[in-house]
Amino acid sequence: MDLYTQTCLQCSKVITNSYSTSFSAGIRAFGKDLRMPIYAIYAYVRFADEIVDTFHNQNKEALISQFKTDTFTSITQKISLSPVLHSFQFVVNKYQIPHNLIDAFLKSMEMDLDKTAYSKDGYEEYIYGSAEVIGLMCLKIFCNGNENQYQNLLPQAKSLGAAFQKINFLRDIKSDFEDRGRTYFPGVNFANFTNTDKKTIETDIQQDFDDALVGIKKLPNSSKKGVYVAYVYYLALFKKVKKLSAITVAQKRIRITNTHKICLMLWASLKIKLNFL
Repeated sequence: MDLYTQTCLQCSKVITNSYSTSFSAGIRAFGKDLRMPIYAIYAYVRFADEIVDTFHNQNKEALISQFKTDTFTSITQKISLSPVLHSFQFVVNKYQIPHNLIDAFLKSMEMDLDKTAYSKDGYEEYIYGSAEVIGLMCLKIFCNGNENQYQNLLPQAKSLGAAFQKINFLRDIKSDFEDRGRTYFPGVNFANFTNTDKKTIETDIQQDFDDALVGIKKLPNSSKKGVYVAYVYYLALFKKVKKLSAITVAQKRIRITNTHKICLMLWASLKIKLNFL
């Protein structure tokens, strides 16, 4: 790997560490060869998300449009002067990540620019583009050219991405609804969020978790531990949300303490080491 590419990948690692201590900790549970590619994926999607969520004094439409153009230009030319885009194109080209996954992701980012409420179809499209395709990009890296393995694990990878995203929606109701005016779950009135609404959403998320675990057990050893650590963390967050009332969930962001995260990581790592998964 040349010095420039290596330096760009290190930049993606710094970005990941800055934005998410939990995700960074999970990445360290992967095999060494997988860590930098996953950092590159995270940094790329993080920056796209920043455009639509935080650059309020900028022309977001123009920025995301340019980001999309620059993304595919870098992939075609196999180089970019943006460290994040160069890292991303390197991973896309090396692991042959399908371009339609990138298209779907960027479309979901564009949806966030003007969508404030979603129909069932729109919700499913957004979940696919914002979360499921991220799981599929990572799965391409995990399978490293084994197309049969990728196709066999594809449904479960989508389920895991969906579960993570839906939990994020559920715990971020207050900020999404009050600060951004967004309502992701179709048919739910968050001005009057009920326990029945919450239970319906939780049933759907539980199914995603159950489906995802089937796939995690079949992952290569180099990626199984890292994915399972993330799974255990989000499952713990989900269980905490389930214990709370709809009113509480709608009024504050639910978190897992750092101490609890460390305990979960150690427990998940031990379970993998002892082949109990």
